[in-house]
Amino acid sequence: MTSRIPRRNRSFYRGLANGYRSGLEETIAEQLRSHKIEVLYETDKINYVVPSRNAKYTPDFKLPKADGFWYLESKGIWAVADRAKHLLIRDQQPEIDIRFVFSNSRAKLYKGSKTTYADYCEKHGFRWSHKVIPDDWLAECVQSESKGSS
Repeated sequence: MTSRIPRRNRSFYRGLANGYRSGLEETIAEQLRSHKIEVLYETDKINYVVPSRNAKYTPDFKLPKADGFWYLESKGIWAVADRAKHLLIRDQQPEIDIRFVFSNSRAKLYKGSKTTYADYCEKHGFRWSHKVIPDDWLAECVQSESKGSS
């Protein structure tokens, strides 16, 4: 049994096979050629700025420490948009202490990547842990609580 591509998708795959991103682009190129117009396909790059927007982030946990508090973010899958968000937060508010506990710190950033979540954190200066909160992080909370209750 042969797999049949639905009619509406054949032009899309034909376009891809001929160097275009879609069948419509290929159709337009053919139309231009038929009118003896030179086809200049994706020859230029146009610069533009993506407008900024205000955003809010809600950390998983807020924990006390001697000089204030720190945030703990627990992560299973750490998607690219989430990594980008944390880089923005770190760059825009470097005084905020956000740490990560990963369900698998050895997970790769994406299929085929050599970089693990742990590697990424090391490269970008994020504190991280594998599966559990480290004792020294917990001790910061205990010390802070005991100082506050004296």
